[in-house]
Amino acid sequence: MQKIELVPDLQNCIETVAKREYEAVLKQLLTRKQRNKKLEEKLEILRIFLETSDFTKLRAESEKHLVDGNTVRFNIFLENGKPGYEMDIIVT
Repeated sequence: MQKIELVPDLQNCIETVAKREYEAVLKQLLTRKQRNKKLEEKLEILRIFLETSDFTKLRAESEKHLVDGNTVRFNIFLENGKPGYEMDIIVT
């Protein structure tokens, strides 16, 4: 199972970070001459995450830790075709 790490901060919420990663992966795929299944899978995970996530909830969960000066890492993935995530808090 492929996991994608996204690290929001006080200037860029989880939705913004996910959108930027989606755009970066899409750009990589469009500039390649050969198919890359790993990148295609990553793009699909990001697309589904962006389309189905409750970003108000995710921002509320993460921003309280960011305001305290901690680092937040989301690992997003697909499990049985449905998006999932794990949120890790790194206390600094």
